[in-house]
Amino acid sequence: MKKWATLLVLLTVFGILAAACGNSSEQTTSEGAAGGESKQINIGATTGPYSDMITKAIKPILEKKGYTVEVTEFNDYVQPNQALANGSIDANLFQHRLYLEQFTKDNNLELSPLITVPTAPLGIYSSKYKSIDEIADGSTVALANDPTNLGRALLLLQDNKLLEVNKDMQSSTASEKDVSANPKNLVLQPLEAAQLPRTLQSVDVDVIPGNFALSAGIDLNSALQLENMDEQYRNLIAVRTADVDSTLAKDLKEAVQSAEFEQIIDSDFQGFSKPEWMQTR
Repeated sequence: MKKWATLLVLLTVFGILAAACGNSSEQTTSEGAAGGESKQINIGATTGPYSDMITKAIKPILEKKGYTVEVTEFNDYVQPNQALANGSIDANLFQHRLYLEQFTKDNNLELSPLITVPTAPLGIYSSKYKSIDEIADGSTVALANDPTNLGRALLLLQDNKLLEVNKDMQSSTASEKDVSANPKNLVLQPLEAAQLPRTLQSVDVDVIPGNFALSAGIDLNSALQLENMDEQYRNLIAVRTADVDSTLAKDLKEAVQSAEFEQIIDSDFQGFSKPEWMQTR
């Protein structure tokens, strides 16, 4: 009886210890899962040069840091931010600061800019003229009809002394009505930005956003003049506001700020305008 009693006590003690170890193991596993950040990430971008930038210049660097990177391509400027906000993707690259600020305000989203990247600038293109000086009176100029790109196009034309715009022109509401002087009597023809490359042979002058020029196979350096880009129009990587200080955000910034990233930009993204932080370091 004493042996059985001793055995029963030992089994009880072992049972308690095993349960305690099990609970400790479960707690450690749970804390590990909750405390760590996933290395499997998804970055969204619009189809074209910025999707290529992630694939060629950002993804390889993150993979060296241990990440598994999936790239999701979008065909519009609405879904990438919605997907980021609802957690379908972890970051995106396709927009500039002004667009991000307006979109998040209009849609009540908590998204924040992380870092700007080299961006394809607007350019003045022509199959008829070989220089800005050759552009004749009465020439037809096609340009984007959305306010932001139209405003940038008008400023580019003004920089090249082809017309003048109102000093109080707002990027969110810019239109042809903001033209204050048109000494060459240029005929402005606003069109959907994606359609502009198709009109290059049928109009005298085409002011084409860089991403649409590249998507159509147009060499940025073939422009009569490229935009001297304002920092607020440079594309950026965006993340959820709650993730601004996350490990992923830190690693994304380090990837973009690396020498390897800039080398790939110089070799595969010629004509892209580099942000000020990259030019001054």
